[in-house]
Amino acid sequence: MLAQQESGDMQELDRKLVLATQTGLPLVPRPYDAIADELGVDAELVRQRLQTMLSDGRVRRIGAVPNHYRLGYSANGMSVWDVDDAQVDEIGARIGGLDFVSHCYRRPRHLPDWPYNFFAMAHGKSRDEVEEKVGQIAKIMGHACRRHEILYSKRILKKTGMRIGG
Repeated sequence: MLAQQESGDMQELDRKLVLATQTGLPLVPRPYDAIADELGVDAELVRQRLQTMLSDGRVRRIGAVPNHYRLGYSANGMSVWDVDDAQVDEIGARIGGLDFVSHCYRRPRHLPDWPYNFFAMAHGKSRDEVEEKVGQIAKIMGHACRRHEILYSKRILKKTGMRIGG
């Protein structure tokens, strides 16, 4: 609704901001200033427009997307869990707060082949390190978890979000 009420100039600026940032922020000390210079607007306006788009849901998040392999974390394990549905949200909040979990979410089961309804990605420099971290998750899960597995990455499949054309 908010986007419909904004002027055409603001809508056009928002589109330009998305185009300018969708492949990542400039790797400079003041990235919003660099974007502002590129677009010929004030840096504070860039911050305000991005905050508006975050607030109304047009932009979901702005954050770093590290390449774990380049950082030396070559053992990346997606742990999948069969968790009691009545407890999965509470447990998920605790697991998501762990500093070594980068992705954590609930998904529907696909019985009988896929009983898992909770996923948590753990990164390590070795499989032993990932298994130790998954062991920590298992302790938090306790009896709410019926079983789990670790699915290890072999390569990076995706490191980008949706893109719009210029």
